[in-house]
Amino acid sequence: MVFRGTDTVAILLEWVMARMVLHQDLQKKAREEIDTCVGQNSHVRDSDIANLPYLQAIVKEVLRLHPPGPLLSWARLAVHDVHVDKVLVPAGTTAMVNMWAISHDSSIWEDPWAFKPERFLKEDVSIMGSDLRLAPFGAGRRVCPGRALGLATAHLWLAQLLRHFIWLPAQTVDLSECLRLSMEMKTPLRCLVVRR
Repeated sequence: MVFRGTDTVAILLEWVMARMVLHQDLQKKAREEIDTCVGQNSHVRDSDIANLPYLQAIVKEVLRLHPPGPLLSWARLAVHDVHVDKVLVPAGTTAMVNMWAISHDSSIWEDPWAFKPERFLKEDVSIMGSDLRLAPFGAGRRVCPGRALGLATAHLWLAQLLRHFIWLPAQTVDLSECLRLSMEMKTPLRCLVVRR
């Protein structure tokens, strides 16, 4: 519980900041939204997040492209040989939902490899488990119990980081993924930070 409650949020924020460093125009757009909604002399509060749709779209797009837990824990064991379409699944096989593959599937997502937060402004896709095109926290009885807290934490941290600082690359940003217990950046992000 401690691992999944802290590690995944930290990994998500590292991916978000990597995308912000690479997309300075989108970073600026998010910052302008925060300044307009919150003001330049106020602190971002939890109640402000609902009024920051672009910031929420950025987090959704990062969860789509880089889900921290790409293999959902909806594991099922085949108790006997079974065919799924034309594929034989032998008895004893453990099957898991591959959220990474679903979120990169061109039959589900238009231009799936592109970073386009705007796609979530055009269509409000729930990430809380009711829309299986994007269910990074799982769904059903095994949905992550901390999903609301994790999202609130990520949104608040991102809003504060963008509101107070301009993020620039310190080196080439490598978006290569490395699956350990979570989907981490293969090369940790290094940034230059300029106070606003």
